[in-house]
Amino acid sequence: MSEMDDLAAFAVLVEAGSFTLAAQQLGCSKGQLSKRISQLEAQFSVVLLQRTTRRLSLTAAGAALLPQAQALVTQVERARQALARLKDDMAGPVRMTVPVSLGETFFDGLLLEFSAKYPEVQIELELNNNYRDLSRDGFDLAIRADVAIDQRLVARPLLAWHEMTCASPAYLEQYGEPQTPQALAEHRCLLNSHYSGREEWLYHQQHELLRVRVSGPFASNHYSLLKKAVLTGAGIARLPSYLLSAELADGRLHWLLRDYQTRIMPMYLVHPYQGGLPKRTQVLADYLIGWFKRSGEALDRLR
Repeated sequence: MSEMDDLAAFAVLVEAGSFTLAAQQLGCSKGQLSKRISQLEAQFSVVLLQRTTRRLSLTAAGAALLPQAQALVTQVERARQALARLKDDMAGPVRMTVPVSLGETFFDGLLLEFSAKYPEVQIELELNNNYRDLSRDGFDLAIRADVAIDQRLVARPLLAWHEMTCASPAYLEQYGEPQTPQALAEHRCLLNSHYSGREEWLYHQQHELLRVRVSGPFASNHYSLLKKAVLTGAGIARLPSYLLSAELADGRLHWLLRDYQTRIMPMYLVHPYQGGLPKRTQVLADYLIGWFKRSGEALDRLR
């Protein structure tokens, strides 16, 4: 046993008033407890207790040591209670609402990586492109592009993404690769029907704004469907950078018109304002920020 264990045993013994009761509380035999007290006395070269058949009494050395031993027991109990509170704080649900395509990107990570590390956290993930009132609707976290409209929220930067013009090798082999935005007018472009101006694609180069009228065989308001269409070789699409790191890395998609910029869209991880987040919510927020940081670094390496 360690010296700290022996000090704690000494405090329990004095509080109990007998070796029999103290041994029961400590889960050891009277002989083991007596040995631990003897070891403590030998360690400090003092006598701590006067033992009689009827009672225990402290020596002057024992009286001097007792407050320190009692403080140690108190600290151990506080540590045990803190860990118990932490465990209780970690167990339970975290409700989160995020845009559809964004939630699909880190879904595998939540199931495999985060849940393996924090199995007691129960994640409820809503994929929804509509605005949700977090306090009214009972959500702990959300991912949003516009945080200025609700002063009740605390926002943490998560990522800044832009639309990347991309196509599959099969499409480029059949139709060729556009070298300028204007050349897109002659290509099969896949449109995002979520935007009212979906047939006009904007690009920037050296402070010049270029507007290109495009058309094509397919439109959808769902980025993941547009991505599937591009992968099949159906046409050229503009997709969020956070959706494309794997496909660009393994060559299933090619990034076109790299010298022309598209607008940058910041995204934030938000939660209702409160004094402090529950631990389970905090670890999920930290995980998401770390996940998107790693994804952004992977995309930067492809540039």
